Amino acid sequence: MNHDSYPDTYIASILHNAKSFAMVGASANTVRPSYFVLKYLLAKGYRVFPINPGHAGGEILGQKVFASLADLTEPVDVVEIFRSSGAAQGIVEEAVALKDKLSIKTIWMQLGVRSDEAARLAEKEGLKVVMNRCPKIEYGRLSGEIGWVGVNNNRISSQKPIILGKGYQQLSIGRDKS
Repeated sequence: MNHDSYPDTYIASILHNAKSFAMVGASANTVRPSYFVLKYLLAKGYRVFPINPGHAGGEILGQKVFASLADLTEPVDVVEIFRSSGAAQGIVEEAVALKDKLSIKTIWMQLGVRSDEAARLAEKEGLKVVMNRCPKIEYGRLSGEIGWVGVNNNRISSQKPIILGKGYQQLSIGRDKS
């Protein structure tokens, strides 16, 4: 996989098929990007398991916080790394060790996070990898929501957008919220 450029179909298939994220480096601080992303993913119907040893046992946005991936007991489709690039290798090693137990399918490294060594390990173990991308931005771009704030999503389509939820307009990439 070329990690400098991902096909839209690759990113969309991950976001479409995933039901849950483990967010390593989730923050309870309401002005941190990980807080925004966690809130957005919850609004889109994903289960999100915040991972932060400093807040373990507490809650972020009503979600129980875990100290590590090893503390999870439910399946996780995507491990999202909201830590430095230097921390990515250790997180991926833990995810690989737990991939069968937790049904992990994808490693997603947040904007600014890139580790080619960690990516090679994950891919060798059969996991999909996304680096230096944000699922919130990618979801918004692929659904067309990002265009509402004047950002060009680089897609031209006459296809009617898919509306998620009721009561207010919220676009979807076509995944079922259930």
